[in-house]
Amino acid sequence: MSLRLGDTVPDFTQDSSEGTINFHEWAGDSWVVLFSHPADYTPVCTTELGLVAKLKPEFDKRNVKVIALSVDDAESHKGWIGDINETQSTTVNYPILADGDKKVSELYEMIHPNSSTGNTLTVRSVFVIDPNKKLRLSITYPASTGRNFDELLRVIDSLQLTDGYSVATPGNWTDGGDCVVVPSIPTEEARQKFPKGVTEIKPYLRMTPQPNK
Repeated sequence: MSLRLGDTVPDFTQDSSEGTINFHEWAGDSWVVLFSHPADYTPVCTTELGLVAKLKPEFDKRNVKVIALSVDDAESHKGWIGDINETQSTTVNYPILADGDKKVSELYEMIHPNSSTGNTLTVRSVFVIDPNKKLRLSITYPASTGRNFDELLRVIDSLQLTDGYSVATPGNWTDGGDCVVVPSIPTEEARQKFPKGVTEIKPYLRMTPQPNK
């Protein structure tokens, strides 16, 4: 069965660049971004891992832990981390899972049997998981395209906002932008609920300033 949004993500115990990881225990009460790579010492992945290291303070502000995965062993990861730190002018500050037996890749259905390169793993799968261990977002990028981690931060901002308020976020929304009042709330009730104001564009399309700003 495919992992679907809202499913509880599988737990696992696996070695990593920072020692053994018991995933659900390691995640604790945090959000998690889990992102996969086909192998160590690959060029696009090197840039991605460096970028995530630089963005880690932004993830920390949102109570998000980040964890990468590659099929090579933990010792190989440590050598690769040295290259990442050198070439990307950063310090990798999060664990990289060592998935040589593909246990985690199979649990999270990262296997990519149709890869034109003959690789057996999805090259750039990414999962956003909430503190209840529920899958909230999954994206798989092609091998040639590095991931947009600013977009992941934007989605996490949206998920955390909409979990707490009766709003949705419109296309291209960023933190601080106007939000959509969810259809289940009548307009008059919405005007009471959102004292900053409700603009009715159509009966089904009502906008309000971001309620937590």
